[in-house]
Amino acid sequence: MEPSSNTMIIQPKTRGFICTTSHPDGCAANVQEQIDYVKSKGPIEGGPKSVLVIGASAGYGLASRIVPAFASGANTLGLFFEKPGTEKKTGSAGWYNTAAFEKAAAAEGLFAKSLNGDAFSHESKAQAIEIIKNEMGGKVDLVVYSLASPRRTDPDTGEVYKSVLKTTGGDYTNKTLNTDKGLVQEVTIGAATEEEITNTVKVMGGDDWELWMNALEGAGVLADGVKTVAYSYIGPELTWPIYTDGTIGRAKKDVEAACARIDAALRETHSGAAFVSVNKALVTQASSAIPVVPLYISILYKEMKAKGNHEGCIEQMQRLFADRLYGGDLALDEAGRIRLDDWEMEPGIQAAVAEAWDRVSTETINELTDFKGYQEEFLKLFGFGLEGVDYGAEADPETAPPSLAG
Repeated sequence: MEPSSNTMIIQPKTRGFICTTSHPDGCAANVQEQIDYVKSKGPIEGGPKSVLVIGASAGYGLASRIVPAFASGANTLGLFFEKPGTEKKTGSAGWYNTAAFEKAAAAEGLFAKSLNGDAFSHESKAQAIEIIKNEMGGKVDLVVYSLASPRRTDPDTGEVYKSVLKTTGGDYTNKTLNTDKGLVQEVTIGAATEEEITNTVKVMGGDDWELWMNALEGAGVLADGVKTVAYSYIGPELTWPIYTDGTIGRAKKDVEAACARIDAALRETHSGAAFVSVNKALVTQASSAIPVVPLYISILYKEMKAKGNHEGCIEQMQRLFADRLYGGDLALDEAGRIRLDDWEMEPGIQAAVAEAWDRVSTETINELTDFKGYQEEFLKLFGFGLEGVDYGAEADPETAPPSLAG
């Protein structure tokens, strides 16, 4: 796609836990940083060669596309729901991330195609299958399920389900971080109704992952030895009421149940396997929306950076692929899960976090947390604050992924 003439100077505009603008050149620099990191770690021997990533445009999903492409030369198909830029308004960060990824992949002769739409729909599944059949050699050997959405339309009934961030017990009160104002405040999260719990499981549980795997199996596009992985989080006890024991946690338990069924089917038909990977708490568009969690992450970042074992999405995914999925040491826990949160959950780290949590306040936020690092990481998600990018220069908001350029 030729650059448009409608360039503009793009600055960050934040509102709550979202940034309403994103910078195409900054997003490209962020993607290139991740590619450079993966290349610096060397190739992954025996890595996947044909990969489908469902939820591929940001965070863990984007990193899950970058690693196999640039560490094992994989062809990739990514699905997501992102907003293109127009001559007057920027697109979403995931749109620009994908544009940069596809351009970098093409420069190395890698197939990279994307689908922008409702991944929950039958239509998206059918479109993906056609691309796999006609353009990717007919088979995929890895399926990554990393979808994050607040709502889901049932593909059969048309009913719309909405997820909620609530407890499954009584009200829960604890500290949280007002990231707009840099204030440590008290927040009370209410309990979900049974209907809200059910709806959250419908949106964020394992049902759609299972539908995807059934559709791919039915179409005959899964390779022998195929692997599939979905992502989860557990975290420390202080976040359990809102996360692990909350509505999200119920959905993640449903993901684990789906994983067991998918795994059994794949082992029987393809000598394959399904996994849930429990990943580290990180600044992502999804985690920023969860009460309590941003304050925990800010403290965690300070402690892990001090110890020298802090990781971002790309470091986590490189370790997942190189050491676990394709490194011969899955190191599963008692529930059969891959634990990439192992460094986060080290007793020394968690003891330090708990001690800081008891003392943290608005007055001590800069002393006890890495709130500055949190803010920098948050803006980086949208392409701001990247080295080497001239934010005073005009950028093209209509930058688009080659495979999706109109």
